[in-house]
This record gives sequence, structure tokens and C-alpha cells, in this order.
Amino acid sequence: MRTIELLSPAAAAAGNTVPLAKGVASLDGLDVVFLGLPHQASMALAPRLVGQVGCVVDLSAAYRLRDASLYPRWYGFEHDQPELLAAAVYGLPERHREALAGARLVATPGCYVTAATLALAPLLDAGLLHRRGLIVDAASGVSGAGRAPKPDTTFCAVDEDFTAYGLLDHRHTPEIEQNLDAQILFTPHLAPMNRGILATCYARPADGAELSTASLLATLRDAYAGEPFVVVIDGSPSTKATLGSNAVHVTARYDSRTGTVIAIAALDNLTKGASGGALQSANIALGLDETLGLPLVGVAP
Repeated sequence: MRTIELLSPAAAAAGNTVPLAKGVASLDGLDVVFLGLPHQASMALAPRLVGQVGCVVDLSAAYRLRDASLYPRWYGFEHDQPELLAAAVYGLPERHREALAGARLVATPGCYVTAATLALAPLLDAGLLHRRGLIVDAASGVSGAGRAPKPDTTFCAVDEDFTAYGLLDHRHTPEIEQNLDAQILFTPHLAPMNRGILATCYARPADGAELSTASLLATLRDAYAGEPFVVVIDGSPSTKATLGSNAVHVTARYDSRTGTVIAIAALDNLTKGASGGALQSANIALGLDETLGLPLVGVAP
């Protein structure tokens, strides 16, 4: 497998497109190209690569949403490639593994989205939860905000602080709703740590559903049996336990006192939530071992 990096995100943000113009012509026959670019930069480049290389794996949001009309509201630009948008395969293997085999264009999910989807999807699939009024309360390490210098993500700003942001309008909201086919209230938080995501999700039981913590855990274990990177645990997931790995730790509880289901997921936003997830999808698209090059165990305990 051969790969090539055409342009760094920093260079793309600075408007440096010369390497792209020179590089595209030399990509014939490459097995895979990973695009780690701003959304519109990826959207401009992907049509020139799809069909020219074996697989394009895009880490931006340019091809994540199936409905092109959502882009102006949530991302601030018009999406002018409805055919390519429809052809893109969503890069979450636990939900789209069969479609990823042989895919020419892969849309890598958002980091928050991966955590929320893997926590809630099996319970929704089993008809255990109401599909309206779900709450996703999630926290991310500072690396989730990118590397660009920002006044609210410097060490002095983040240290000893915990902040909610993107209130009511975070752009991952429609992506979570698309994955779960449910109405979501999503509130992200910035935590004073380098990396990691912890998503705590709340839902009401579906009408007539008789639930217990044991039955919820059994549903998750059945759904993820055989999944190499999803671990259902009895305890509470922690970000450090998944740090540096492509693993996701999930659990669930039923609170009979309030009639509430709690589903929790922890992952590393830079591996399973970004580059690790992209590599996992690329492995599948190219017919390789899905776990190739991806660590399974976090740094602690």
C-alpha cells in the first residue's frame, strides 16, 4: 500500500494550493489517499481523485451528511456535488462494514459522533428507546479543537476550566441525528486534557419496553460481539483507558427511579475519533485486515 500527503491543513488554510495542483497529476495508481484538509478544500479536491486512486478517505465533514441542504445551515457553505455525496460511504465500520468494502470515497465520522452513535445505536436498533428527546452530553480534550491558535484553547485558558460550547448549534448535531434516526439535543464540553472523548447519553425507554441494566448491557454485548475495537464494560468508561488506542469502551444503565436510560462511551478523539477510524475504514475498503496498524489497548491501567 502506498500513500501520499498532498498538503497539510495549515498550508491549505493559508491558501497554498500549488502543491495540490502539481500533486494530483502524479497520483495515478495510488491505493489510498487520506485528505486531512478543511471541509471546502476536501470538497474541491475529492472529485479529482475519486476514480483516479483506489480509495479516497476524507477526514473533513465534506461528505458526511447525506442531505446537501444541511450544509449551508451547519457548515456555512453550499454543497454542489450531490452525486458524489450520495456515493460516499460513511466510515464507521461498526455500522457500515459491508458498504466500506471496495469503497472509492469514505467520509470519516466526527469524533463526538462516533462516541454517541456507538453508545446509543444498538439500543435504538433493538427498539428499546424513544427516538425523540435524546440527550448527548459529551466532553472532549483540547486536541479536538484542532491545532490552529485560538484564544480560548491556549493552556492558560483551558487549564483548571471546564466549559460547554456550541450550545444548540454544534455542527455534529445533524450527523448524530442522521446516524441514529432520532432527535438529539447535543451539548459538547471542553475538558482540560490533551485528548479523549467521554459521551454520556440519556434517553427514555420506548413504550412498553421492560428494561434493566442487565438487559441493556446484554443488548450492547450482542450488538458488538466480534467487533475488534468496541468493548462493553460493566464499569464506567474512562478516557485514559482508551488513550492512544482505536478502542471504544461502552456501557449502559437503567435508572428505574427516574425511568431513564444512560449510555456512555469513551474513546480517543485522535485515533478512533479521527485518524484511527480513517485507517480502519481504509483497511476494509482495500481488503486488508481491519485491525492492521491500529492499537487495541490504551495506556492505562
